Order: sequence, then C-alpha cells, then structure tokens
Amino acid sequence: MLKQKNIFILFLGCCLGVLISTAGSVLADKDAEQNEQVVSLPFEELRTFTEIFGRIKQDYVEPVSDKDLLENAIRGMLVGLDPHSSYLDTEEYKELKVGTTGRFGGLGIQVTMEDGFVKVISPIDDTPAQRAGIQPGDLIIKLDDQPVKGMTLNNAVKIMRGEVGSEIVLTIVREGEEAPFDVTLVRDIIKVKSLRSRILDDGFGYIRISSFQSPTGDAVKDAVDELNKENGGPLKGLVLDLRNNPGGVLDGAVSVSDAFLNSGKIVYTEGRIKDSQMEFNATPGDLLDGAPIVVLINAGSASASEIVAGALQDHKRAIIMGTKSFGKGSVQTIMPTGNGGAVKITTARYFTPAGRSIQATGIEPDIELERLKLESLEASSFKPIKEADLSGHLTNGNSKKAKTPEQTNENDQEEDPKGVDMRDYPLKEALNLLKGIAILR
Repeated sequence: MLKQKNIFILFLGCCLGVLISTAGSVLADKDAEQNEQVVSLPFEELRTFTEIFGRIKQDYVEPVSDKDLLENAIRGMLVGLDPHSSYLDTEEYKELKVGTTGRFGGLGIQVTMEDGFVKVISPIDDTPAQRAGIQPGDLIIKLDDQPVKGMTLNNAVKIMRGEVGSEIVLTIVREGEEAPFDVTLVRDIIKVKSLRSRILDDGFGYIRISSFQSPTGDAVKDAVDELNKENGGPLKGLVLDLRNNPGGVLDGAVSVSDAFLNSGKIVYTEGRIKDSQMEFNATPGDLLDGAPIVVLINAGSASASEIVAGALQDHKRAIIMGTKSFGKGSVQTIMPTGNGGAVKITTARYFTPAGRSIQATGIEPDIELERLKLESLEASSFKPIKEADLSGHLTNGNSKKAKTPEQTNENDQEEDPKGVDMRDYPLKEALNLLKGIAILR
C-alpha cells in the first residue's frame, strides 16, 4: 500500500512539474503579448485524475500498464474536444501518412465520427464504396458484425483497410430506410484521381474535382486549356462538379478559386495562435474570362470544396446548385510528438470572403435541387390501353405507314450527343442553366 502511495505521489509530482513548466512557458508568451493574464493550475482536477489513476492501478480486474492508461487519457482529452481532433500513436501516424500518398488499400470512404458511429462524409470516385452505392450521411454501425460503438475513428478506419481482394461487410443505417442493411465490399487499391473533364455540349465544359491536392490548381488550368482546344474556341460556360468532394489540401482549394477570380479575398482563417490566422487573396487572371460557372455541391461536399463554393458564391462569380454542403469549416494541424506519434488538433475556423463561418453551417446553394434520380420505365411496367390496341380499330389513313411502338428505335429517345448521363438530374439542370445564361448574354 505504501508503494502504491509513493507511486501516486510521484505521478502527481510529475504531472504538476509538467504543468508548471507548461504554465511558465504560457505565462512568458502571454507576458510578452499582454502582461495581464494569469494562468492557474487545476489542482482539484489533477487530484481527481491521479486518484482515479491510482484506483485503476490498484482495483481494476486486470493489470493495466501506465503507458496504456496515459495514452487513453490523452485520447479522451482530444476526442472530447471535437470529432476531428485525435491522438495518433506511432502505427496510426504511419497509416495517416500512407493515406495521404494518394494510393492505398481500402474501401474508398471519407468518414468522421458522430454519436459514437462512423459517419460517411463521401465516397471517393471509382472505388468499391462508390460502386456499391455508399452515400454521404450513411451511418456505419457494424464492421463484419463488430459494433462500431466504442471504437475510435482510427480503429474503425484500420479495420476497413486490409488486404486487397478481401471482403468486409458494413452494416449501414440510412435516412429514409426503415431498417439497417448490410453491404459487402471488396477491398481494393485506392487510387485518388483528383480531376476529370470533358465537353458536355458544344461550348460547355465539365470539370469534376473529387479531392483537393496540391497540384489540383494546375490541373484545372490544364483541363480548361484542353477543353478550349476540344471546343475549337473559348468555352461559353463551365460546370464545376464538387459533389461528394470531402476536401483535401487548403492550397489546392485556394488555387482553384484563384483560377476563376481576378481579385479579392478567397478565404481566411481565425484561431487563438498566431500561425492559425491566415488570409488568401486572388491574383489577376480568370481562366474563363467571365464565362458563367455553375458549381454543383451536395451533403458530401466538405472542407476545401466548401471554400471554393463559398468564395465563388460571395464574389458572385458562380451559381451554386444542389443541396446544402457538409459544414466542415475547421482547420486541423498535425503535430508530431517525441514518441513517434502525433497530435491532430483543431486550430482554426474557415471563413468565406464575406465573413461567413462554414463550420456546422455549410454552404447554402443559390438554387436548391431535390434529391431525384431519373430512370426509364422498365419494359414490364404497366402500359395504358390506347386506341391502336382496340380490336377492329380504324386505321390512320395516311399513305405513309407510321411506326408502331415495337418499331420505335431506341436512338429516337433523347440522348446527349456528348454522352452526358441523362440520369444525372443535377448535371442536366446545371447544363440547362448555362445554356439559358448563354442565350441571355
């Protein structure tokens, strides 16, 4: 018992020593800036902490190492702040760095934590998750029959990653569905392709950005040049598709916004520390020379994609169409620790040029579209009876024989000459809007 007490006192002394050292550093910084704040140590809270630490060491049903207890305490401190702050041990930090290389094994889902469950921000284009129909807002409650409740986000992501070709079953709760359902996915190499582009119709281009990376701004410039060449002249309008874009590198979002703006503020950040206060402004030069832009967003558009949509909206440079975006307007900074791990901590908030905070609010579209899907009726669906179906019906009387329904060619149906997916309702509406603006201009 005496030994336990000595350990307890030694531990308390170490904690206080660290805090006194930290407080001294903080006081020095504050004195240099303001000379008016006094930092007090939370003695009562530290006493409670060390008491519980001692109780666990003495009374818990199984022995627990000091390392595990302290790491769990650190995780708890960060998880309690917000869903995006976390502690990464050495292995988790390596996993994070692998995930940012643009090529890794997994399912292709950008996720966060909500109420103890894994929430899908968006699936990544051309990945198992996107092909299986995983949608933004889906809640993953089980991974291979293992409940997610109680897991950390890092642990859940670790389970979802695995050997290429292996299967995993996700149990999903989706708004509008009466009961949870299972989706079986096969893990694959995830290659994050940042940008795709094509001509939608004569004079109208399309650029799809699935995530923001450092070279994305240059890729947009190259894509516009290629579209102009393919079109045989400058574009009359552009659809910029940011749906299900979970964000990425801030510099990429700034450079994409700058590509379509001549001047003015793009985004700024505000936080408590000096390094978190930044402002980014546009440089002269608009790739489209003022040609209209429609930006498509939805609930899976987050972070960097919201920065682009907000900047172009505030400058009235583009019409934002779709559904309200995700609302992640916070900046995370990854700080390596001495043990080979890292701390990911929220250090600032994003603000649009007009001073709007994106955090937990998102970007409201200028033109809101309901979540609709255009589908053709199946051949087996009910067909109403017509005059031609009646026995002994009177003939048409024209000398030229009319086509019967059986003779109708599928090519007679409306089809976009450039291969636009006619089932993509928001994209069709964006193209129609651009055509209307072009007529008015």
